[in-house]
Amino acid sequence: MPALIGLWEVAAENDSRPADSPAKVEALIARDPDACTVAVTAEGRVVGSLISGWDGWRAHLYRLAVHPDVRRQGLARRLLAHAENRLVALGAGRIDAMVLEDNDLGQSLWKSLGYEPQEDWRRWVRPVG
Repeated sequence: MPALIGLWEVAAENDSRPADSPAKVEALIARDPDACTVAVTAEGRVVGSLISGWDGWRAHLYRLAVHPDVRRQGLARRLLAHAENRLVALGAGRIDAMVLEDNDLGQSLWKSLGYEPQEDWRRWVRPVG
């Protein structure tokens, strides 16, 4: 878990996000072992991740991260294809991705992959615990 969290620290959007912890990642994997896809080099270095969440009705993508050293090699597209296949197999008819407004790199990637912003929705959050 520390390598995955380390990847998120250098490669993911972390603004306005609750703190990550190994316990939270372990809880996710215990609940849904296939939810977190991790890309690892032959040497064992974690260089990419994508969480694909499914609640039986909606499909969501979170934490798409590719280490800056290996960007522009198609890894994000491969992670996304894997996650989309998983979610469609589970019954998803629509998939959404959460991307911060100021994440221009992320926004251009999602747009290039056929995703569009949904302007009529706003995310509402309330910290608990």
